[in-house]
Amino acid sequence: MRHARSRTTVLAALAFSAACAQPAPTDPRMVSEWIHTLYGLVRAERLTPPVASRLFAYASVALYEGIAAATPGLPTSAGTLNGLGNLPRAEDPGTLDPTLVAIAAERTVLDSLLRQGLPTTLAAVARLTDSLAATRDVDSPRRDRSNALGREIGLAVVAWSRGDGFFETRGLAYQPPTGPALWVNDSPASIYGAQNLSGVSQAVGLDDPTIALRPGSASDRALVMNRPKSTDEDELGAVDMAGATEPYWGRLRPFLLTAWNECPIPEPPPYSTSPDSEMYREAMELIELKRELTPEHKAISLYWADNPGETATPAGHWTAIASQLTSQRGLSAEAAARLFLVGSAAQADAFIATWGYKYQYNQIRPRTYIRRVIDPAWEPQVPTPPFPEYPSGHSTQSAAASVALQALLGDTPFDDSTGIAIGHPVRRFASFAEAAEEAGLSRLYGGIHFHSGKTGGKEVGICIGNKAVERLRAAGIL
Repeated sequence: MRHARSRTTVLAALAFSAACAQPAPTDPRMVSEWIHTLYGLVRAERLTPPVASRLFAYASVALYEGIAAATPGLPTSAGTLNGLGNLPRAEDPGTLDPTLVAIAAERTVLDSLLRQGLPTTLAAVARLTDSLAATRDVDSPRRDRSNALGREIGLAVVAWSRGDGFFETRGLAYQPPTGPALWVNDSPASIYGAQNLSGVSQAVGLDDPTIALRPGSASDRALVMNRPKSTDEDELGAVDMAGATEPYWGRLRPFLLTAWNECPIPEPPPYSTSPDSEMYREAMELIELKRELTPEHKAISLYWADNPGETATPAGHWTAIASQLTSQRGLSAEAAARLFLVGSAAQADAFIATWGYKYQYNQIRPRTYIRRVIDPAWEPQVPTPPFPEYPSGHSTQSAAASVALQALLGDTPFDDSTGIAIGHPVRRFASFAEAAEEAGLSRLYGGIHFHSGKTGGKEVGICIGNKAVERLRAAGIL
């Protein structure tokens, strides 16, 4: 009798122990899979660079906060990110699975931000959610608690995102100011692509002039394309090469900056047609660069082009680098989520600041200036995007991203395979700073930015990166 009671007690203890057993640690590949999927979705939706940066940033917050809610000692970003108040928390994080909380939070946020997306976009989010969740071997009560908390966190992030000013800028008309020194979208017809869509294919008409690869107007696969969308569904509007990209983006609430213009920028060179002026000299620099363009320079200009529709834009490029570093450096899931958060928030703020300055100065683009003042037949190496010159967005956000990555990983060598899918070989960089410098130079090689746009953008980007690092470090996240 005593033996029977003893055996019952042991079995009960084992059952209790099994019920309380902690789930396996979160696999860092979970973070990489989300980044990889987001890269593809941004590419498929042909999002503009600013809109893409916003999506990456909110997705990174959801993923990080999902893990943090179930990981003792991992601090929250609430109270540090502008406008983000207290997030839902469990009384006992030990009863949760961090992976499931993060997955549910991410799914909730993306279902909201991508609700106007293609059916394949929504299906990809659902498929990845189900696949990742199925890998977790946890009991039903833990699974239910984790999913419920993740959804609560996701809804809180969605509510926060709706207060950033984005929706107030939708549909606002924009009339560019006029004057000889100011930007005008005079891109030639050769950068437009006619596109026929069906459920299974995308085709460019054979009579379309863009299929001819003409010297001076070549980009990676030639061209940025437009996919028609309803005017009532503009939250995920594709790039419009004939318009003006996000002229009111500077009004959005930054993630970490106190204001979009917290980081000052030097004044751009004054407009002048005099051969002795700085603007004229910078224009001649671009003419000479194109005349002496080496195969390596051309490769660099195309490698960092990151055209919408062809890639996930510059923000996606640096986010993809962060994903690759997860495996290259053997990061934990927590460290990978932190890297995603810091890099994405810094880049999102860089786009808000850059676009604020672009439309403040409305500076003329090199193509317009050179054709008007020096050589009416001149064309840049890659297509000029539809927004003002100063400062260079590539320089700003690349500098900000490089500072953020360096703060977490040190400024050490790394390999970047982001461009393999579109024919670019792996590039190796001695440091994040070197990669950011090359990204800035690529816009000079491409003929779409003046030198001052590159240097001004780099200065602002470094400042933004440092502000992001400083504030996240103060919160204990770095």
